[in-house]
Amino acid sequence: MRLRVEFTTEPFDLDEAPPHALVAREVIEAAELDAVDVGPFGNTAEGSADAVLTAVDALLRKTLESGATRISLQFNVIAEGEA
Repeated sequence: MRLRVEFTTEPFDLDEAPPHALVAREVIEAAELDAVDVGPFGNTAEGSADAVLTAVDALLRKTLESGATRISLQFNVIAEGEA
């Protein structure tokens, strides 16, 4: 099974990326995922279910430790052949 996760961390700062946002980027970019899109208003990553769930576990733990007060997640199952 393949998954796509979309996530945001808060609080949000337009002037400078807060520590929890930088940690989220590091965790996702270091994970063994097939596709990663990191942006200022949301982030998306795709990969096998195991890889995505492992990355999200680390993301939740590390961003909370780094000051995130809210983390929004949305998961989608990717149908075979869909990119």
